[in-house]
Amino acid sequence: MATYLVTGAAGFIGARVSELLLAEGHTVLGIDNLNQAYDVRIKHWRLKRLQPLAGFHFYHNDLCDRPALERLAGEHPRIDAIINLAARAGVRASLEDPWAFLDSNTTGTLNLLELAQRNGIGKLVLASTSSIYGANPPYPTPEDADSSHPLQAYAASKKAAEVLCHAYHHLYHIDVTVFRYFTVYGPAGRPDLAMFRFVQRIAEGRTLHVNGDGSQSRGFTYIDDIARGTILGLKPLGYEVINLGGHESITINDLIAMIEEMLGRKAAIEHHPFHPADMMNNLADVRKAKDTLGWQPRVGLREGVQNLVDWYLAERDWASQVMTE
Repeated sequence: MATYLVTGAAGFIGARVSELLLAEGHTVLGIDNLNQAYDVRIKHWRLKRLQPLAGFHFYHNDLCDRPALERLAGEHPRIDAIINLAARAGVRASLEDPWAFLDSNTTGTLNLLELAQRNGIGKLVLASTSSIYGANPPYPTPEDADSSHPLQAYAASKKAAEVLCHAYHHLYHIDVTVFRYFTVYGPAGRPDLAMFRFVQRIAEGRTLHVNGDGSQSRGFTYIDDIARGTILGLKPLGYEVINLGGHESITINDLIAMIEEMLGRKAAIEHHPFHPADMMNNLADVRKAKDTLGWQPRVGLREGVQNLVDWYLAERDWASQVMTE
């Protein structure tokens, strides 16, 4: 069995990846700074599920704290791979505090690359984003589409992290898999993203704010598919950039209608101007993931949204109080 350093272990993707690795009998060294980029109660809920599991060790550290990273590596001289899922995420939030995004996404990645090359850790998996493709990418979007014109600091900080990974692969032969994730959703997801926010606001009869006319579309990707693909990326690949995304695209208006149907309630919608930092449409071309990893999405959109709705209703006592904006 292997030992994996998973950053962002209390995050949406990090927690699910950790659960799957632990279920396979591996050891997970989980790092998270438990920041308040979104309501921290949901991070504590995820962490509470991980902490009793055999093989899980939690470190309340920040990736910008280099001495803490070195101490951790000293305590665990054999780390087989780093899975860097820690990030400041969010298109609009990066407009308000771009420095936090640069610190976490770019400097944090640099610190992990240095940790890898100084301690003989030969593999790193990096979480990147579909936002890197900018305003008008091909549809569906392949990995070789232009990614040199990001629209906000979030995407720019992820592009910088990707470039650093390539440099360290070239200089030190660190094996790197970069995943560009497309709009991840599912139970216990990020409350600042559309899926959680829509379910909560419709269920509780609160006003639902929609930017634009709702005709924009997304290729949503279920959390279990993302976590499974991320683990497949631990295989030796050299340096590869791979999209992970859903195979079904849906407009915001149709998504709201689906959630209304599942909850048996109508949404009270308030429209706002379309945000210039947002993309109008996204959908991944995942042929490379299929060819390279044998991966393709398994969970259909309706099934995944129903899983989220069921989770929300089961956890409603506290989930209804989670801040979504």
